[in-house]
Amino acid sequence: MPHTDQQQSDIPTPTPARPVRLAGAAPSLWRVIDASGRVIGHVQARAQADGVRFRARRFRVATRAFMDLGEFWSVDDAIDCLRFVR
Repeated sequence: MPHTDQQQSDIPTPTPARPVRLAGAAPSLWRVIDASGRVIGHVQARAQADGVRFRARRFRVATRAFMDLGEFWSVDDAIDCLRFVR
């Protein structure tokens, strides 16, 4: 079994209705991959005093940098942001 920094149980579970899967990229960071296999962005879990928030991020080729799209209380909301905000 290959070594991973992320345990399978640590990966957030999106609602099955969302046509994406998550793949570990770093501790508390996951690539969001659509049904065609394209990476549409990243979701990062951030611990807060009142719970975990999920940051949606997208890589912008023009600036060669990540752009934060927002922070959400659910992984589903963060994923929807990546799916619907262009």
